[in-house]
Amino acid sequence: MNDIILITGASSGFGKATAKRFAASGATVIITGRDEMRLETAAAQTGAVPFCADATQPSDWKALREFIEREYGRLDLLINNAGGGVAIKEVAEQTPDEIDRSISLNLCSVIYGCREFAPLFKRQSGGTIINVSSVCAKQAWPGWSVYAAAKWGVLGFTKGLATELMPSGVRVTCLVPGAGDTNFDAAANFTERGSVPGLKAEQIADTIYSIYALPKNVWCEELTVWGIDQIVVPL
Repeated sequence: MNDIILITGASSGFGKATAKRFAASGATVIITGRDEMRLETAAAQTGAVPFCADATQPSDWKALREFIEREYGRLDLLINNAGGGVAIKEVAEQTPDEIDRSISLNLCSVIYGCREFAPLFKRQSGGTIINVSSVCAKQAWPGWSVYAAAKWGVLGFTKGLATELMPSGVRVTCLVPGAGDTNFDAAANFTERGSVPGLKAEQIADTIYSIYALPKNVWCEELTVWGIDQIVVPL
């Protein structure tokens, strides 16, 4: 594979594992993150190209797109993975700043990235976008309401974007992962795993790779992936 891959929020977790998976296949992988030191470490560990950028800033997206066009001339796959819990607590306990930051990081970042790269994909008459949502877009837990609102937004936005870009041969998929063994879960105090093995970052990476590896005329609209340790009744 000699494709050009861009992954946001790839300093750790799902993004980092996905960068490693694609780089191992021979792809050129560009990873982004806000913490330059962590990003450089992740790049060294995965074989990716680091580009320090804040996914919530449209100006950073513009600089990133200009860099990719200048250095590579195209983009084959955009993975909007950047996200975070920000404040996992009841709505009544959240500050307006926490709410704004959660929506900005988990939803606006995805919209900004797709807005910046959609014209390039259309000019190429092809490409793939995978937006990473969460099972919070489909289920409800106390304390996750604001985060869920953003992830519901990612799911709805992705479906709409797919209809806009499909006539240009661009595939747009929403990946809906359950809780994984990542820093995100630890930060959100979601640590009750039980005795059954749960979802690993490397398994999400394999899932993303499989979606992208489908024939170019095949489109995966939406895919939900759970770890068998996370039981929701009723589903």
